[in-house]
Amino acid sequence: MFAGFGQKASSDTTYKSRKLTFEEANLVSSYYKQDGNNSAVTGGIGTEKLTDIANVIDVKLHRWDKKDRKQSLDVEIGIDHYTSASSDRIDLKNNSSASHADTRLYPSVNWSRENEQKGSTIGIGVSLSSEFDYRSIGVNASYSQKTKNRNGEFTAKAQAYLDQVSLILPTELRPPGQGNGNDDENNYPKTSRNSFSGSFSYTQIINQRLQLGLLLDVIYQQGYLSLPFHRVYFANGSVHQENLPDTRMKIPVALRANYFIGDKIILRSYYRYYHDDWGVNAHTFNLEVPVKITPFLSISPFYRYYNQTAAKYFAPYQTHTAAEQFYTSNYDVSKFSSNFYGAGFRVAPPKGVFGMQHLNMLELRYGRYTRTTGLNSNIISLNLKFK
Repeated sequence: MFAGFGQKASSDTTYKSRKLTFEEANLVSSYYKQDGNNSAVTGGIGTEKLTDIANVIDVKLHRWDKKDRKQSLDVEIGIDHYTSASSDRIDLKNNSSASHADTRLYPSVNWSRENEQKGSTIGIGVSLSSEFDYRSIGVNASYSQKTKNRNGEFTAKAQAYLDQVSLILPTELRPPGQGNGNDDENNYPKTSRNSFSGSFSYTQIINQRLQLGLLLDVIYQQGYLSLPFHRVYFANGSVHQENLPDTRMKIPVALRANYFIGDKIILRSYYRYYHDDWGVNAHTFNLEVPVKITPFLSISPFYRYYNQTAAKYFAPYQTHTAAEQFYTSNYDVSKFSSNFYGAGFRVAPPKGVFGMQHLNMLELRYGRYTRTTGLNSNIISLNLKFK
């Protein structure tokens, strides 16, 4: 955000390439590790240890058409590999479930066309995600329009995700013959889960120092919204499979404010209120303060506070009864508050990072997450930008 880029002068500075041209590429790698003692796989008790290594490469290309409209193509490929001690407890006897370790692949392609004269942009995209027990296809379309003075912009985006879930039940709840002790995904039946969302935002430059943004999302989910390998232990000691409604409506609304203190400090603040029809209400407050140490070096400490109420279907281990229609012991929908804090370090020298001209930017971030249920995690990420 503190870097400026220039282009060497040519004999015709108004020339715009009609061919698809490389703009930039971003490589992001992260390592995530968590621990806790409220695993939903074992009914709200037991280890939540998990590690995840993620790598994403994003390549941006652009060209100008005959009407001088900028067309951009964004191609992204991500791959995660995780190991999960809690998922390993799907089979309580052998500790060798299919979900103990898995790899997720998620490519996406997005296209947009910007009309600078009219201040409008349209876009479409498609995404895929695949892992052992889950398949997802996503599509999206967007439209944005700037105000006449270019100080404000309205954006609307529609998205749909069509998913297939493999019904991998805890071993003691499986029908005879299901799974057959084989990790082949075809041994498990599948069911659908679909998500549809509309996102709306309006951003406005108030003055040279203050920018505001208002964001609203409406998300509707339908289909199989439980996770099949989540156990629920009733008060009488019996074990059951998690059972949740087959629809869910989520409505988050947020306000973003960025304030520039001189030329070296920015206050980035964000507040969001969330409500859904499962009974979860939540508040999020986030503050990040990028500080420019030199024209090409900055640090960004950040802090996020989150608080939510419990879903009406949640109860701890051995608390639910047979009188209830829906039940879960997943602490992600319990009552809790959390803190996430850390800092980022960013360098973007004019001659390139380590003197490599095309390595335009390097950013390193670390974050620590804790919540009142006992879950805690650490994440470190590296972002390299090539131009």
